[in-house]
Amino acid sequence: MNRFVVTLFACLLLPMTAAAADMRTVTVDRDGKVYTMRSEVFFDVDQDTLYEVFRNWDLSPGFSSWVVDARNLEPDETGKAGFYIQNKGCVMFVCKTLVREGYVDDEPNTYIHASAISEKSDFAISNETWTFSTEGTGTVVVYELEMSPKFWVPPVIGPYVIKRKLKSDGGDALDRIEKIAQDRAAAKGYTRGGKSAANDGTVTVD
Repeated sequence: MNRFVVTLFACLLLPMTAAAADMRTVTVDRDGKVYTMRSEVFFDVDQDTLYEVFRNWDLSPGFSSWVVDARNLEPDETGKAGFYIQNKGCVMFVCKTLVREGYVDDEPNTYIHASAISEKSDFAISNETWTFSTEGTGTVVVYELEMSPKFWVPPVIGPYVIKRKLKSDGGDALDRIEKIAQDRAAAKGYTRGGKSAANDGTVTVD
């Protein structure tokens, strides 16, 4: 959360696995020039590791081919951490390179909030929040987006088209995110259940 909307939305986000990520719900609405989206996705990986993957903008190009450049930015003079992301893609006959640069606020392993700076972005408004919670041996991520592009969007690209495209094409990006997180968890010695194999399951990830 990708990371993660039909190129417009998918650009803001964003390897198959035995248990692929499951997009449970997605709602998309528009009020004038402002689009909002809310989705809920289950990932078969522990909460701590998944949070680390979403929090690291440097990993974003691995989520989707739409992401052509992304990186963490050093904190500014006030100590605020930053991010930069550039996406490129087409929706119907409209092709765009989209840039967002802004600030990140987060509570480790719980939520991430990213807010774009309008003067440095192709969006008048771009606010994203990812909220993480453990469910069984995996993690549920609730993604919420409020976005208003500075560029013209054809009327035909409305909430219905965006929602349909998300459901049909969004799975690949979600699976890539899950695979990246699972590989990182395995490198740390965690099993699918979030337990350390080196300690016979007696040590669990909080």
